[in-house]
Amino acid sequence: MAPKEKDTKDKEEKIAKINKWDGSAVKNAIDDAVREVLTKKYNYVENFALMDGRLTICGIAVGVAMFALLWDYLYPFPQSRPVLILCVSTYFILMGILTLYTTYKEKGIFAVCLQKDGSKKETIWEASSFLAKYDDKYNLTLALVDSKTKQRRETSSKKSVAHFIDVNGYVVPEQVESEVSRLHNSLLSERKTK
Repeated sequence: MAPKEKDTKDKEEKIAKINKWDGSAVKNAIDDAVREVLTKKYNYVENFALMDGRLTICGIAVGVAMFALLWDYLYPFPQSRPVLILCVSTYFILMGILTLYTTYKEKGIFAVCLQKDGSKKETIWEASSFLAKYDDKYNLTLALVDSKTKQRRETSSKKSVAHFIDVNGYVVPEQVESEVSRLHNSLLSERKTK
């Protein structure tokens, strides 16, 4: 096999084919491509603190459920009733907290990246997206949080998923990269003018 053919085959294996009629699969594939542009092209370091918050809440909820299961095993139902009521109530409250966290804290953010600028403080880049259930418009928002002033600036674009997905169901990385670069550069130019 020639080296050029091998590179093409490796590239095809790396880009996964998706069902272009499945909205959540399309959104997730484009989100992954955007994340890859931020981490690979711009060499930003991805920060998982936002995701860790969600995992912590879920971990505590699973721990409460496991404790209820173990307690009920050790002390069968009539004895375990107060503990089960407490555990079920705690689990319900934790799920409410999780819903609030994902709605008001995460806000559709799928990537948080840190740009090292030499000092201890880092510039934060956040990428969030939204794709309505029966809509083809992919909304991408890129936000920049300045390390010195803590000022937040954001820009967004709204394009059809057909702009990013080809007819065969593959993400077109060049299209995603050009759109992310356009948003990225507009935020940087805004930053320099201020």
